[in-house]
Amino acid sequence: MIDNGLLQLTLLNPDGIVTGIRYNGIDNLLEVLNGEDNRGYWDLVWNSPGTPGTTGSFDVIKGTSFKVIVENEDQVEVSFTRTWDSSQEGKLVPLNIDKRFIVLRGCSGFYTYAIYEHLKDWPGFNLAETRIAFKLRKDKFHYMAMADNRQRYMPLPDDRLSGRGQALAYPEAVLLVNPVEPDFKGEVDDKYQYSCDNKDSQVHGWICTTDQPAVGFWMVTPSNEFRSGGPVKQNLTSHVGPTTLAVFLSAHYTGEDLVPKFSAGEAWKKVFGPVFIYLNCTMDGDEPLSLWEDAKQQMIIEVQSWPYTFPASDDFPKSNQRGNVNGRLLVNDRYASDDNIPANGAYIGLVPPGNVGSWQRECKDYQFWTKTDINGYFLINDIRPGDYNLYAWVPGFIGDYQYSAAITITPGSEIEVGDLVYKPPRNGPTLWEIGIPDRSAAEFYVPDPNPKYINKVYVNHPDRFRQYGLWERYAELYPNEDLVYTVGTSDYKKDWFFAQVTRKIDTNKYQGTTWQIRFKLDNVDQGSSYKLRVAIASATFSELQVQINDPKTNPLFSSGLIGRDNSIARHGIHGLYWLYNVDVPGKLLVQGDNTIFLTQPRSSSPFQGIMYDYIRLEGPSKLSSNEEYMSSTL
Repeated sequence: MIDNGLLQLTLLNPDGIVTGIRYNGIDNLLEVLNGEDNRGYWDLVWNSPGTPGTTGSFDVIKGTSFKVIVENEDQVEVSFTRTWDSSQEGKLVPLNIDKRFIVLRGCSGFYTYAIYEHLKDWPGFNLAETRIAFKLRKDKFHYMAMADNRQRYMPLPDDRLSGRGQALAYPEAVLLVNPVEPDFKGEVDDKYQYSCDNKDSQVHGWICTTDQPAVGFWMVTPSNEFRSGGPVKQNLTSHVGPTTLAVFLSAHYTGEDLVPKFSAGEAWKKVFGPVFIYLNCTMDGDEPLSLWEDAKQQMIIEVQSWPYTFPASDDFPKSNQRGNVNGRLLVNDRYASDDNIPANGAYIGLVPPGNVGSWQRECKDYQFWTKTDINGYFLINDIRPGDYNLYAWVPGFIGDYQYSAAITITPGSEIEVGDLVYKPPRNGPTLWEIGIPDRSAAEFYVPDPNPKYINKVYVNHPDRFRQYGLWERYAELYPNEDLVYTVGTSDYKKDWFFAQVTRKIDTNKYQGTTWQIRFKLDNVDQGSSYKLRVAIASATFSELQVQINDPKTNPLFSSGLIGRDNSIARHGIHGLYWLYNVDVPGKLLVQGDNTIFLTQPRSSSPFQGIMYDYIRLEGPSKLSSNEEYMSSTL
């Protein structure tokens, strides 16, 4: 037990499982009805190398050795380690794991981090997921908050049980038919409705309103450097349990692409965390929701304190052992402006070396991201030493940027890269466009949910796409004929359904769909090539086929089978980003009325489909005479 006068933290020795958190007169904030190893724990999911998919053996990580690392008036840091050897092959993931817990003097909470290490001569493995989970007392914690506009009183875990809850299309979604609290009757509970982009997932948790003063339990993640997949990778947060998570690595909203696969002979070490478990309580006269406001302020303090100075492990470099990179990002699109445009609000980051856009599938090491200011300037602070590529993407423009030179960070380095210029894919002038190039389908038409499947949080909410069962609304809106969008007349906010899903035609029978884009061309250069740009925000076991004017011909383009995001079922509105650039011979177009057919033929599930980000048709390139001369002489 570690006690700093504000809280008592009880840990199993040598397991390193959190069995008790005493705070503000409550003997234990964790669920006392659960077994001791099901209260506060690190866990992972792993599998043998070569195993496909995102599942595997679930392992609540239990240490076998305990050690006090730091013990003085200001800090206690303890370590619980589990060391792998060949006798455990096939039984345990081949990793040395060191779980650390830190309690500081005068601090209303505690920190935890872990160091995973795979030695070079050990067998390979896949690591599908790792996280830390806390199960709170269901008799006390009923109010959950993860954003100013995403918070509510929550159902009980009992409401999901048979007799009180009715299973829906997948196990995570349950219709509450006879809940303990009648006010929840008719609502859907689904943990994926509370998923969040990494960039927005810095604090979430629960408030206990049954005791006075009220108590808050918060998960604070001060940095995303140890999370995989970049700033818009989505992960679970808090959900009915009451459960609070810090997810470091998962395949949610991406599929197997974000399952790191380690080979025999591949050495690897990574520090996950620290994250901060923050506890607070109301003062006399304060409203319980003031705890959420306080937690947000504490989150800001933690972010500003990163990287922390107090972790004792040498594997966690302090600020003076890291480096910084600064510069400016501009966009050069000659059809948008004659001058370079400052990349306002671009996401820019350092990621281990790879190909253009590879950052969104990188899942083994560290990533360091920021956003450019209104003038395109950026500063990336506190980067761990190592070799990186600089990547970026700019809302409002398609494609990905990659700086041509590798960047090596050394302790104390200050690297200025100057003005960088991104030239987004562009062949000719825009003839028409649908949507906004921001890697999300949120701007398109998201229907109201079936009244039988409501989550009250998302009624009249910007994230209305998080309601359950929206995929079923397509067949109700288009029972016989598929979507037809007419350029110049239709409005993508009202007339472009947010996901091209399958249509249910019978029990467990579905059919693919073909959407049409109709447009007029006053003139056609049949000797030139046009360009169709199709940016996809998410794909799930789907295929995109493109035909021009004649749907009975062989497709001009096929993506083949793509995507395992499962974002349709999990209310994600985006997953991995795909960009297809389709050459359209002018001879396939006609003066006057034209139609592009977009077919998604795969049809074994209601969750197969495509979420479009943005579609644009470009006319033939119109080069200046000097540009024409230069291109002809290259």
